[in-house]
Amino acid sequence: MAVEQEIRARIERRFPTHTFLGEESGGQSASGAPFRWIVDPIDGTTNFAHGLALFCTSIALEIDGEVAVGAIYDPMADELFTAERGHGARVNGRRLAVSPADDLINALMVTGFPPNTSPAEREEQLAIFTAFISRARAVRRLGSAALDLCFVAAGRFDVFWEQNLYAWDVAAGGLLVEEAGGRVTNYSGTSYSPFDRQIIATNARLHPLVLDVIGGLRR
Repeated sequence: MAVEQEIRARIERRFPTHTFLGEESGGQSASGAPFRWIVDPIDGTTNFAHGLALFCTSIALEIDGEVAVGAIYDPMADELFTAERGHGARVNGRRLAVSPADDLINALMVTGFPPNTSPAEREEQLAIFTAFISRARAVRRLGSAALDLCFVAAGRFDVFWEQNLYAWDVAAGGLLVEEAGGRVTNYSGTSYSPFDRQIIATNARLHPLVLDVIGGLRR
């Protein structure tokens, strides 16, 4: 709460006419405002609470319904990931690019299991997870969707997928992946919105393969 209140106060001082959507305090959840900030003050809260050094702060700016700017800061690694639509993605000023992997057997994948899922959704996620374990080099679970997306943009992971996420989890990270040369869609492979509640983010080369696996297991 303290982190979000500080971020919101700074934005309101600088941009008093802009709207705000945050994980802790809520705000305008529907599009329509010309400028809207989407903020997750601590993504990876469970990791943070347990002293595990995998958490971050995620801030995105939406302009006329489209995410235009994103910034994600990993304080433990002192890495600032930034992206501006049409101008690429960077970490601490260095240009980012997705990985060149073109086969699932060479892919390092990452996912998550949000707590707010139904039994059927958990069963589906486990089936997808199991399918990728047998097809990919390895599958990880870090506990921070925003960092997962940063690491896809940086070429450290090749694929990220997850469902039941919120806009503050993925708005900045989705832009990072796109600006690093990757592809981001929902599970159906159609145009992505941070409000879709499901996401597939890849290095683009692997996207059709990932969609085939997930599409074949969805209920």
